[in-house]
Amino acid sequence: MLRSALRLSSKAPVALGRVPGAPAALIRGHCQVPCGIFDDPVRVTLLKEDAATVRKAMVQINELSTAGTALALNQSTRWVLAKEDAAGNIITTVSEYMLCQRVKKELFEKNEEYLEALAAHHGVLAAAVKTKQVVDAAACDALDHAIADLAPMYIK
Repeated sequence: MLRSALRLSSKAPVALGRVPGAPAALIRGHCQVPCGIFDDPVRVTLLKEDAATVRKAMVQINELSTAGTALALNQSTRWVLAKEDAAGNIITTVSEYMLCQRVKKELFEKNEEYLEALAAHHGVLAAAVKTKQVVDAAACDALDHAIADLAPMYIK
């Protein structure tokens, strides 16, 4: 299943990205210049923090929208920008760190597991994009759920 297919551990950098029985050449680092410094659980924590920021921003935008004052408009605009930034951070982390650098087809024993991992990552991306478009808490719920589905691949 997906949860056991890809468990990347920052505690064992030598085994990172290695399929059992695969040649050592398949060992991968997290960055485009293989620096050997990585902390996958921190990335998941940051995804959750950004999702919480998106949720708080939506609550604030909805509250401020009824005030009808220039100050409320100013504050609402600032919350919209914070929401956009936080959702953008999620998209960047999943795209550039997780998908481009951590999810490698050769790390999976079965193609179905690889496709499940891709689908889980895409689920987070799609949910984050949706939070940019709306101010509905249901979009935040979907984002939290998508992150929870993805997290076990990066946290022991």
